[in-house]
Amino acid sequence: MIEVGENGRTWLLSGPTSSYALRLTARDELVHLHWGPRIALADAEALAAEPLPAEWAFESGLDGWEEYPVEGGRRFTRPALSVRGAGVRGTEWRFSGASGASGASGVETGQHELRLQFNDSAHQLAVTLVYRMRGDIIERHAVLRHEGPVGAPDLELLRADSATWTLPTREHWRLSQLHGRWAAESQLVRSPVTYGEKVIGSRRGHTGHQHLPWVALDAEGATEERGEVYSCALGWSGSWRIAVAQLPDGAVQITGGSGYDDSGQLLLAPGEECVTPVFAGLWSDGGFGGASRAWHAYQREHVIPDAGVTRPVLYNSWEATGFDIAEDQQRALAERAAAMGVELFVVDDAWFGQRVSDRAGLGDWTPNPDRFPGGLKPLADEVHALGMSFGIWVEPEMVNPDSDLYRAHPDWVQHHPGRDRTEFRNQLVLNLAREDVQEYLWERLDALLSSAPIDYVKWDFNRCFSDPGWPGESYPQRIWHDHVHALYALVDRLRAAHPGVAFESCSGGGGRIDLGILSRTDQVWTSDNTDPLDRLTIQHGFSQLHPARVMAAWVTDSPNTQLNDRVSSLRFRFVSAMAGVLGIGGDLTEWTESELAEAGDWVDLYKEIRPVVQLGDLYRLRPPEDSLSAVQYVHGDETVVLAWLRAQAYGEPAPRVRLRGLDPTAAYVCQGTGVVHRGAVLLHHGLRTGLRGDLDAAVFRFRKV
Repeated sequence: MIEVGENGRTWLLSGPTSSYALRLTARDELVHLHWGPRIALADAEALAAEPLPAEWAFESGLDGWEEYPVEGGRRFTRPALSVRGAGVRGTEWRFSGASGASGASGVETGQHELRLQFNDSAHQLAVTLVYRMRGDIIERHAVLRHEGPVGAPDLELLRADSATWTLPTREHWRLSQLHGRWAAESQLVRSPVTYGEKVIGSRRGHTGHQHLPWVALDAEGATEERGEVYSCALGWSGSWRIAVAQLPDGAVQITGGSGYDDSGQLLLAPGEECVTPVFAGLWSDGGFGGASRAWHAYQREHVIPDAGVTRPVLYNSWEATGFDIAEDQQRALAERAAAMGVELFVVDDAWFGQRVSDRAGLGDWTPNPDRFPGGLKPLADEVHALGMSFGIWVEPEMVNPDSDLYRAHPDWVQHHPGRDRTEFRNQLVLNLAREDVQEYLWERLDALLSSAPIDYVKWDFNRCFSDPGWPGESYPQRIWHDHVHALYALVDRLRAAHPGVAFESCSGGGGRIDLGILSRTDQVWTSDNTDPLDRLTIQHGFSQLHPARVMAAWVTDSPNTQLNDRVSSLRFRFVSAMAGVLGIGGDLTEWTESELAEAGDWVDLYKEIRPVVQLGDLYRLRPPEDSLSAVQYVHGDETVVLAWLRAQAYGEPAPRVRLRGLDPTAAYVCQGTGVVHRGAVLLHHGLRTGLRGDLDAAVFRFRKV
């Protein structure tokens, strides 16, 4: 709902439990009024009547209050918008109108989007700030359009952030963020906000393993289920930046958008426009858990394709075969996977070109004739005959120097003239901003998906940008921006042409996870780290923002030879992976008959609880840094609890686990045992898990009766 004040210069946007208010001053300065619990229009107008802080030579009354700080004038904070054109830098805008809301003192029922338009006459630049309510989530972005006549000078967007969020005056703000590296993504850390700026982001060309584009702030000791939490998430899959600033007067603002620095992002010719990515925000008074559940519901309803459909149990052959694959070998793995109840069989790397190692073949997206003489169709048909869907791995944005594509088009990669072309993992990055590269990839991938009954594509990105040059291009900086939009357009085009194909985003594990890529993929590869104990911490951090519905998690071999040689039981590995979208990645030809039979039982159990896990509300009952950790999912009358014991000490029994989200007046039957539990007892006294020893785990299912 959007309401407008009597003078037409105060706006109030309200969701089910929260409100957001802003106003225009007499000098057309757009200032923030309120973000927090739901208020009335009269409350917003009372806030609008309060004066801005006084100004003097060294301080601005606007700093810390503006909705979208532009460069220039009476401002000293980090600008969200920096524009240069015809020797003039900065922005002086005037308000030109609003849409998506009714007239004076009116309520626009059914309207959930507000658009505020401003114009800079010197630059002939139109700026539209867009606000869209999605429940209690507010999506914000900006539209920048060059409205000059043909022949007018181009405008350079040095920086164009999506939004600036202003927090209320509080003492002792605390920042939560997700940092990491390869195989250790989504590590949750909390620290005090201090004067100055805290900047996180990526200058690597993709979202990155090092930070997820999300922050959360609380000021009064929020807990998992209590207290106010403000959080923001950016929907962009390239380089990005989020800055959390505490100003000298204590005001706190969060500014975020695409691109990492201010060196230039785009040139706008007359008639061209730039639409920034969404930078969404949420206020919640339900603690960090309540904020997470709101973000999860938002993504399932408004972001993830077909989010109401559960994802299948998959098998991926990579850890079993590496680069040494053959059709007969894949067929043998498929037969074992089908016998244990797997629903999707995925052939990973090395099926194409001369891909016998990571030194060759990327870019040549046709089946290797020695390994698949009849192409992929015979194997895909056999996989379908076994009752499974069929998937493949691709890495379209990359090329090996040892490939037919690179030999034919060495100019198609990102590079600087006169400089070495930096290889990581023996590969270079294709310049996807080029239209000829876009068309090549479309033709090859469309032909591939048309050549065999392929149901699933794992789309990888295994290195960062290092040489983002574009010889011959007059404004090569646009490569950072245009690469991401070309990626989006290619995936969107493939999805439209092949609507039955699902896509997974992967980037050496969790290097490309954000709201932008999630709006066009069905799940993400959370991390290359499949150690079940490490995964509990990674999944805990991931769940702060993203739902289990997209969190792929595999059961692989023990010992875990990839990272640490840790030995763990099938039970512990399966219960760890069942917290998301279950997959299996071990070498099934080495599993014993008893292991295969046990794995089949776990797969059967997962299928029973899958709707609750993938579509339910998540409660993080105990964090993984505790010896006993647990999560709970609630979906309708059904509840699932997954519990893990790291190590038992001194023979003491594991502590009880207090459940959440239940009806205290109801009874709940534990499926499998038939024992009836009272809701109030489970909530206030807890559940005995019976876990013992080291690396033990269990699944508990309850149904309300």
